[in-house]
Amino acid sequence: MTGNGSDPELGSEDSRLVSLNERLDRAEAAEAKRTAVNAGPESDANYRLGNRVLAELLGGLIGGALFGWLIDRFAETSPWGLLVMLFMGIIVAFRNIIRLSKTPRN
Repeated sequence: MTGNGSDPELGSEDSRLVSLNERLDRAEAAEAKRTAVNAGPESDANYRLGNRVLAELLGGLIGGALFGWLIDRFAETSPWGLLVMLFMGIIVAFRNIIRLSKTPRN
């Protein structure tokens, strides 16, 4: 084992590594091409739509709870104002989500 490259075992291992690196490079290029096709504008639109649905749902729940708490606070009707307005917030949130799902997307 002199390290001058005359060892046949070392030479065959090196060609296997070169072959493996070439296959790995081809696989990485194919994966980059595949993910570039899937990461188009449609996935961006779906991401925005998902965020909008989440915002509608959270906004309806938080807004209804806040208004209900304020009604209870000033009208001293605890917990009925909170419960009624929370229920109304859920209804409004689902109505808005259904409207979003029915609108045609480009």
